[in-house]
Amino acid sequence: MAMGLAALAGPLAAGPGFGSWESLGEALFFDPNLSRDRTQACATCHDPNSGFVDPRETDLGRAVSLGDDGRSLGTRNAPTVGYAALTPPFHLSAEGKWVGGLFLDGRAADLEAQAGGPPLNQVEMAMPDKPAVVARLRETPEYVAALEALAGKAVFDIPEAAYDAMTRAIAAYERTPEFAPFDSKYDRYLRGEYELTRQEDLGRLLFFSQQFTNCNLCHQLKTSPVDPQETFSNYEYHNIGVPPNPALAHMAGPDRGLMDNPGVDDLAQAGKFKVPSLRNVAVTGPYMHNGVFEDLRTVVLFYNTYNTRSEARQINPETGQPFAAPEVDGTLSMKELTTGPALEDDRIDALVAFLKTLTDARYEDLLGE
Repeated sequence: MAMGLAALAGPLAAGPGFGSWESLGEALFFDPNLSRDRTQACATCHDPNSGFVDPRETDLGRAVSLGDDGRSLGTRNAPTVGYAALTPPFHLSAEGKWVGGLFLDGRAADLEAQAGGPPLNQVEMAMPDKPAVVARLRETPEYVAALEALAGKAVFDIPEAAYDAMTRAIAAYERTPEFAPFDSKYDRYLRGEYELTRQEDLGRLLFFSQQFTNCNLCHQLKTSPVDPQETFSNYEYHNIGVPPNPALAHMAGPDRGLMDNPGVDDLAQAGKFKVPSLRNVAVTGPYMHNGVFEDLRTVVLFYNTYNTRSEARQINPETGQPFAAPEVDGTLSMKELTTGPALEDDRIDALVAFLKTLTDARYEDLLGE
């Protein structure tokens, strides 16, 4: 993970109409014609103006996304694709832990595989098959010319090859600095360009100290707390006891998380989800895989329930009731969850203040401060 975005992207050729794989990928990312009813693009659920998450309101709020048909609803909260290029491939670590991959269950090994999923997902962009998507590509002469120049004249001879070239282009765009600018207040602080407030700095100290919180057990990748390309995720999979979202009544049952990855058949992985990056976390709610929490402070309070005996601290401020039982029980990461002492309000507020400093400069106006 020491490589930068340029190294991840690899060599990119030029093509007529589009100067590179990235520029072609940008056009494809915003093109709703790649969905069945021509209403939905990648950018619909991953809006660049909203932290690359879905800002649209549905009958279920923003917990899940609306499909191309205007009726279908997803079953998981759309994760941001910001900083996704720095996610390692899906693999089993030397410690025997599943790590990396795209989507919340890691079922896509890399960005290319992730880009190829939504067009064929019948709840999302709903195209029937790869040849149908390639037929849509053929409708745009600029796409045809660019793909033939970039991937070879024979690229459209085999629909699978043309489809793969499309996903390569979208992935190339997602590897550009637009998705990972590293220009938040925290980044500017590391470069000596911003002075953290007292509260933000307390939050920073708490976040990186295992003596006072458990945050960095899962949300720190680099060995140094001042690494300029920290993504704030170790990309492992954990069940943290997230309660079910009552709004998602259309789901057939509990979300099995990592068990929905076709490469995983271990029942001990049920209910585990990939640790998300905390980059832009303050502007990409609602939170958790099912969008059950609206407010970032609620998330911190939820984590704190594992370290306090106070009955008052077990109350979800969004419902006025105790935090509900886990959606999937029996596989919780209790070692990580119970590390550290209980936190009082001042420290909870400091952590929230620090998390807000991880917001890219372009989204700081969304903080409402």
